[in-house]
Amino acid sequence: MAIEVRIPTILRSYTGGAKVVEGAGDTLGDLLTDLDSRHAGLKGRLVTEAGALHRFVNVYVNDEDVRFLGALDAKLNDGDSVTILPAVAGGAFGFAAAAAISQHRAAAAAISQHRAATVAARDAAVAAR
Repeated sequence: MAIEVRIPTILRSYTGGAKVVEGAGDTLGDLLTDLDSRHAGLKGRLVTEAGALHRFVNVYVNDEDVRFLGALDAKLNDGDSVTILPAVAGGAFGFAAAAAISQHRAAAAAISQHRAATVAARDAAVAAR
């Protein structure tokens, strides 16, 4: 059973950079186990030790949220499309995004300060003429 799985950028290190991989399984849980056999560590980023989907990961089967389809027990069929998306906020992915935003803001503030100092120096030089 071939099922297309779309992998988000943050998890592509597990798939050798592949955006899309194929897997097999009668349920989402079976599919993730199959994918983990070929892309070690991937399932651990999606499923908790208790055996549930991490709350900061959204998974869709044919554009339907699996939380309404039975989560890991969601039934799959040949030709289905599964999309994995990290949540926009919160969870482990959220910390990385927050750090990147914080660094961006700090860099933007430094650039603004530099520009202000440059303008002040230019204005002082013009006034001194």
